[in-house]
Amino acid sequence: MYARYLVTALAAILLVTSGIFLVDVDPGEGPSVVDFGDTIRMTDLTQAEQRVVRERSLAVPRAEVFYSRYRYVVGHEGLSSLVTELDRDGHERQFGVPLSIYVTDYADAELATGDDGFLRVTGGDTDWIAVEDAVFVVDSDARHPGGGAVVPFSERAAADSFTDSFGGTVVDWEGLRAHRFERSELSVAAAERRAADRHAWADAAAADARELRERPVSVVVGEDVPTLAAAVEQAPANTTVVLPAGEYRDVNVTVRKPVTIRGAGVNETWLVGDGNGSVLRAVGAQVAVTDLSIRGIGQQQARPELDLDTDAWDAQVLRAYGYAASGVEFDDAAGSYVADVYVDTPTNGVTVRYSDGVVIEEVRVDGETPWSEGFMSTITIHSRMLVQDSTFVGGRDGVYMHLGDGTVVRNNSFADLRFGVHEMYTSGTLVANNTATRTRTGVVVMTLPEDNVVADNYVTDSSIGLDVAGRASYVVGNTVVGNEEGLDVGSDRSLFARNVVVGNDVGIRASTLIPTNVVTANDVVGNDRYVSTSLGPVRIWTDDGAGNYWGGAPGVDSDRDGFIDRPFQPTGAVDRYAASSPDAHVLATSPAVQLLRSQEGSLPGLRSRGVVDEAPRVRPVRPDAVAAALNATAAQSTEVSA
Repeated sequence: MYARYLVTALAAILLVTSGIFLVDVDPGEGPSVVDFGDTIRMTDLTQAEQRVVRERSLAVPRAEVFYSRYRYVVGHEGLSSLVTELDRDGHERQFGVPLSIYVTDYADAELATGDDGFLRVTGGDTDWIAVEDAVFVVDSDARHPGGGAVVPFSERAAADSFTDSFGGTVVDWEGLRAHRFERSELSVAAAERRAADRHAWADAAAADARELRERPVSVVVGEDVPTLAAAVEQAPANTTVVLPAGEYRDVNVTVRKPVTIRGAGVNETWLVGDGNGSVLRAVGAQVAVTDLSIRGIGQQQARPELDLDTDAWDAQVLRAYGYAASGVEFDDAAGSYVADVYVDTPTNGVTVRYSDGVVIEEVRVDGETPWSEGFMSTITIHSRMLVQDSTFVGGRDGVYMHLGDGTVVRNNSFADLRFGVHEMYTSGTLVANNTATRTRTGVVVMTLPEDNVVADNYVTDSSIGLDVAGRASYVVGNTVVGNEEGLDVGSDRSLFARNVVVGNDVGIRASTLIPTNVVTANDVVGNDRYVSTSLGPVRIWTDDGAGNYWGGAPGVDSDRDGFIDRPFQPTGAVDRYAASSPDAHVLATSPAVQLLRSQEGSLPGLRSRGVVDEAPRVRPVRPDAVAAALNATAAQSTEVSA
């Protein structure tokens, strides 16, 4: 019965595709430019940078590319992404050849740079010009928030005039193609180098912060003075205030000098706020808080009344999240430290604003349940921080980042939250060796940042394991097991490798329309569905002749090179059932299916709209991790049935 269903489905595919055989369009006179908002975007800019562009009315040169095998027009903001993408290995296989490329023409525009060096159009008009008819100014002083601006002109005289004002060199299209633009190396080795550098920064930051424990004792509350506020006022800079065991009530203290506040231990020393605002606030000083517990934090979350000196979009985020009541709050307090602290909070646990190098370790924050009634266990605003060896239970997000570039989150445990780690407008981070359970998403990276590393995390019993957007990022060595959806490939020009995806309802979701990711050397085993895809072109998940391991993939390895002799289509009408039905194995090697596959590479009408792995592996990449994950899913099933 099942085999009959699959044969019927295969026949339908052959019938439909026989009516839509298309040939690649012969490049000639190209199509007309479309509204840029209707393009599928690739960009040199993060979403934070795009917001700056809009609010400050900056000029960013654009391009539109029409391809022979890609149904959408690709729009580029900034031209370095155009050049690097056209030169990417495998680009033509995914997109076909460019039929037409148009770029912004600034020949009739008046251009200037402000004090920030960013390019602006101050008068005149811009138009579009075909790249082969344009000249480009490179290496000038003009910039946009994503880096140096490549500025196109339809007339050489206009380009020369621009270089007279802003410097740079004029090149034609071939010269621009030959220009050296920085591009990300999408390899496990590159991910490991980035992770090592960020671990090294974190190790150094932690070592520096721990020295704050060694400040000499100057004041003991209860012996020298009656209250913490009095102790902070009396203590000389760079000394320690000691809080013996006991409960200290109605505490709402602001610290404006570099001191250490040390209790007698978690559950021994309690700071209890009056239910209004933050309990401890450090302003403009390197402050350490250690060995105590905090409760009695206010309920204040959003602060719409605040007048903030920053871009409007940034101020909106800060008012919504960054000034909520907290157990400990740092403001312009770089290098501060929180360790061996417990916080019970209806709002934020620890808030870090404009305070680079804050270290949070050996902390536990208990938030509200359900999570919708709580807020952020830890939050960083315009600050690079380290959060490690800590536990976060309940509340909205365990670690929330807003413009927290370079932040490191490692060796933590997250449970019963909306998001374990939530990155917004934040690039260059490391999220490593964390565990998350019973979350909506274990780790989520939003707002199109770049160069983030998500490595060696373990997520289970959640709606989504890992959801990483943006570009040029690295999702490597993670294990997602027993979730509704294991791994969401929602970025572009990023690496997803050596991940173990086991026992999820959907193993991997391919949600981006731009097929530029490297998805290779992953183990996808025992999921109800291998892969789900949104609309879009074929995604080829093979890199340098090596693909992924798909549990149950049919086929043989006749030359014993470790790879199955036939491609595997985890979204295909036949292969998607390979793990659950022996009939799929029979159909997968049938003459009709093999004929269909043999034609897909040359006939666009037959080209799959899902995922193709051209060199599926015979054996798992990480067999021990796969075995452990399978054991975990078996244990979960036993618990559910019990």
